[in-house]
Amino acid sequence: MRIRVRRTGGFAGIERSAEVDTSALSDAGQWHALAVTVLQEGADDGRGVPDGFSYEITIDGETVRCGDPRVTEAQRALIRKVLKEGA
Repeated sequence: MRIRVRRTGGFAGIERSAEVDTSALSDAGQWHALAVTVLQEGADDGRGVPDGFSYEITIDGETVRCGDPRVTEAQRALIRKVLKEGA
């Protein structure tokens, strides 16, 4: 499974993105379960609050868009895992 997260916005407007291929990871099952939850939850319009972050989460070609403050717990957890920092 390939998971890509793209973060835009914020006060400085700096874009950040990262991609993970979970196929070789020992915890691939956990990644898969989290990714399925994110896809099932769906998305909002991707627009958040001024100076907040907007996210584009692409899982095996299917994209979900969300933005602060309406990021779900599953989305936030996946964003953190992929970007390796707080979301």
